[in-house]
Amino acid sequence: MRILLDTHLLLWAVGDSHRLPNSVREELEDPSNALFCSSASLWEIAIKTMLRRPEFEIDIRAFRKALRSMSVAELPVVGDHIEALFDLPDLHRDPFDRLLVAQSLAEPMSLWTNDRVVAQYSDSVTLVS
Repeated sequence: MRILLDTHLLLWAVGDSHRLPNSVREELEDPSNALFCSSASLWEIAIKTMLRRPEFEIDIRAFRKALRSMSVAELPVVGDHIEALFDLPDLHRDPFDRLLVAQSLAEPMSLWTNDRVVAQYSDSVTLVS
């Protein structure tokens, strides 16, 4: 399965957070799954780190290194993803989350999130709780 992880799940996975359910951790460690991180998530983390948001005190270089060690591939934002934004209903106001949904639909791949509103976009979005 091709899995795009939203920003919070990425943070939880790299940080080995107790908030990441064991069943999800097992899926992330399953070598038959291809894991992806959007460059939009990295951008979001960088912006919120620079704004000194407490939950985003991240060394982005170390974070990217950890993602590579977990075999998480970076997914760049391309024109097809931007075009897919225009097909999304207005369910969610966060531009980063909307872009993740658009990327998952355009690729296609499953987007995993802990955001209930994001999960309403498509059957290809998996709510992790």
